[in-house]
Amino acid sequence: MKKLFDEFKKDIKFKSAGQGKKLTEDSRGAPERGQRSSSGTQHHREAPSEGSQRAGAAALARIEQHQRPKVHTSQIAIRNQVKRELEAEAAAVAERDKATTAEGTTGIAVKEHLSVTGVYFTCPLTGAILTKSQRDAHIKEAILMRFEEDDVEASVMMIHTFNKDKEKVKAAVDIISKYVENICKNPSEEKYRKIKLSNKVFQEKVHCVEGTREFLQALGFTSTMLPVDGQEEEEEFLVLPEQSSDALELMKERRDRLQRGEPVRAQLDRQAQAFRPSNNATRFELPSEFYNLSAEEIKREQQLRSDLVEKNSVLRTKAMRERDEQRERRKYNYTLLRIRLPDGNLLQGTFYAWDRLPVLFSFVRDSLVDGWQPFELIAPGGHKLQESEDVALVECNLVPTALLTLAWDAVVQADIAAAGGKSSALLKPELMETIRNLS
Repeated sequence: MKKLFDEFKKDIKFKSAGQGKKLTEDSRGAPERGQRSSSGTQHHREAPSEGSQRAGAAALARIEQHQRPKVHTSQIAIRNQVKRELEAEAAAVAERDKATTAEGTTGIAVKEHLSVTGVYFTCPLTGAILTKSQRDAHIKEAILMRFEEDDVEASVMMIHTFNKDKEKVKAAVDIISKYVENICKNPSEEKYRKIKLSNKVFQEKVHCVEGTREFLQALGFTSTMLPVDGQEEEEEFLVLPEQSSDALELMKERRDRLQRGEPVRAQLDRQAQAFRPSNNATRFELPSEFYNLSAEEIKREQQLRSDLVEKNSVLRTKAMRERDEQRERRKYNYTLLRIRLPDGNLLQGTFYAWDRLPVLFSFVRDSLVDGWQPFELIAPGGHKLQESEDVALVECNLVPTALLTLAWDAVVQADIAAAGGKSSALLKPELMETIRNLS
């Protein structure tokens, strides 16, 4: 569009310069306006009308204005941007789901045939269940919405969550803590209550960390233009009014909150499900989210599989086999586990590959009516897992899937039977209400 308007301007200048003549022009005369050469190109262009010129100039002005967008720093602008991101993510997820359904008509497995429809997370601030693609944008919006309730807490969350470089976050927190320390030690000294935004240390260590300005504003700093010695123009400062003794104590408490801050992380949703006894208990179909492979890694994996026959024909040591097994397990971020209960029903849950055994035992215990009773889990191959073992699931060969068996403590069961205890449903009612057949 801009190029077209530039051509309009050139035509206008050319017309205003008077009658011209090309040095190479044929003396027999120029072709009539609108006549095309054998190549199909036009020698001359109609001059744009006055209305077209005005419209073009207005459009060009809009384009130039669009190329230099205004910077919006308000929380409302940021929140609106995050909402747009969420809407875009939701649209993308809907398109992927639609594509997956379409593929299902050609014989490719669809979500209904998967052992679990995907990997889901719970937002600790809102309790919303999110897909991996929705997770970060939702948490960002939830933190920004927190400003309406507690701007100090929200800004602390921003600093520790929005910035991935922990070293930069620590450096910024240390400098802000030093600001507060100097103010509290010298409450009447004005120089400690002014921060020059163009200061090199502030720019390199504090300003570059998202959320730091919001935290300083939550402490009471306000943006002010002030004169600078030796300069004609004023510069922007963050200025804090003189504080009372109570306000200084409050500043220390807020500094401590900043130092103790932790990133807000979505929690993996176990997607607990109950199934009736089934011969398909060992059949698993995992969605792509379980894999920790890029497109390039998938290509390499295909090549490795093509070499599998040759590798199996070579005598390998135990150490070689263990290295191959470790590499195989590193392909997965998550694992899907099923636990067969004494009544034959199955309990299913999603875990991180690096979750520890106590996490698994806690999940099973929380799903049982009589979770207080001691039990053990038996892995494939007959290996007994102990809750006291602080070992990762991947180290127990429970990745990417596994079927475990729950066995009650025999001594405790004998005591319950002797006391006339009655057997009842093992899983909690909320799981039994949604129990279904395993496809």
